[in-house]
Amino acid sequence: MSAETPAIEVRDLVKIYSGHTAVSKISFTVARGEILGFLGPNGAGKSTTMRILTGYLPATAGEVNVCGVPVASCSADIKKLIGYMPENNPLPEDMRVSEYLHYRGRLKEIPRRKLSLRIDEVLELCDLTRVRHRIIGKLSKGFRQRVGIAEAILAEPPVIIMDEPTIGLDPHQILIVRDLIASLRGRMTVIISSHILPEIEMTCDRVLIINQGRVVAAGTPSDLRREVFGQARYHIEISGDVLVALPAVLTRIESSLLIAETGEPDAAGFHKLVLTTTREEDLGATLLPALTTDDRFRVRAFHRVNPSLEDVFLAATRRGWETVDAPVAGSK
Repeated sequence: MSAETPAIEVRDLVKIYSGHTAVSKISFTVARGEILGFLGPNGAGKSTTMRILTGYLPATAGEVNVCGVPVASCSADIKKLIGYMPENNPLPEDMRVSEYLHYRGRLKEIPRRKLSLRIDEVLELCDLTRVRHRIIGKLSKGFRQRVGIAEAILAEPPVIIMDEPTIGLDPHQILIVRDLIASLRGRMTVIISSHILPEIEMTCDRVLIINQGRVVAAGTPSDLRREVFGQARYHIEISGDVLVALPAVLTRIESSLLIAETGEPDAAGFHKLVLTTTREEDLGATLLPALTTDDRFRVRAFHRVNPSLEDVFLAATRRGWETVDAPVAGSK
């Protein structure tokens, strides 16, 4: 695979089940070494897309290439390029951890002379060394998830796909899995589907959001904030000549800075305002000194509002629903 070849390339992918379109002409690429968060509400088509990528499910139409290899015609070869951890990862409960990894390593055709060393490596990487001789069925949910990740990365495939790897884990276990996934950055290409959005934001380089089988947003979390919300927002609590003098002061600082929302003054005379601007750079260092040194105003609180990935997700999927449900031009 050349440096220019994406690890994953999807073009106009379609999957139809019994007349129902689960995936509708989605296209995206994932670069080598990138960690991509794959998001969407239940039934959006995430798991279907991931199963098509792994060769477990045939597409109705479209093209999918993994490391330059077409999935449709080379599904056996694709399985050697991908480590896949499905949701509710099924594991044999009667095998010991090291036995299971040895069994999977032989199925993955890892040479015997390398397998033992590689098992030791993934046990250490996934913090499983102390339970290597434990029976899988007696492990906690967190350990079982880590066994699934260890199996996915065992053969050192160039691409890892994980469907809800942190589902059902406590905060401490989520932190361990998050650090484990982050450690793969640059070494392997990783696609993660999850509903724990703060984890996606902290772990992933880029996010792809789908709804009703369509891509509704894609980019880095910061890019998506700009795309979905468009304007930076500031909350300020201020008293003084708010209605007359303040707008002129704001305009002098930044021409696009406007008062978007005003509230009634409280008992102390402070208004709670929302300011908006198309300027992406943080204006706090300029705005706050200008207001606090002006005798016409008193500032009690000031902060920039940064929409979370959850805010972006809700806005993007809502926009996706509106697009899907909008009447077609000329229809009656």
